[in-house]
Amino acid sequence: MKIKILLGGAVLAALSFNALGQGTPGPTGQGEVSYKNDVYPLIYDYCLNCHSPGGKGYNKSGLDMRTYEGLMKGTKFGPVVKPGDPETSTFIMLLEGRANPALRMPAGINGSLYKQHITTLRKWVHQGAKNN
Repeated sequence: MKIKILLGGAVLAALSFNALGQGTPGPTGQGEVSYKNDVYPLIYDYCLNCHSPGGKGYNKSGLDMRTYEGLMKGTKFGPVVKPGDPETSTFIMLLEGRANPALRMPAGINGSLYKQHITTLRKWVHQGAKNN
């Protein structure tokens, strides 16, 4: 019984470690986050309404999120994604409300993205923001 308790504690510690965004990367803590399968569907659902030609966000910033290349190009003010650095990537800062809470993205929804969505996007940036 003591072995099960100790093992359970080790498993819990490992799960806690992954839940903090450390350890094995990926949306479920398993492997690499995929732009095509994990990131773009979130962009499609939550960002394209504003960040494509004719949208309010596109008109204000020039950020066109229809393609990987557009996202990586950034805005008329500069890049929004710093591969490998979610702490200083404007993309993540705006999603988390760290840049300015009034500019929290995505605009027009109550609150913010689900925490697991932000975690996925943060891990993708941390892993190098690859076009995979």
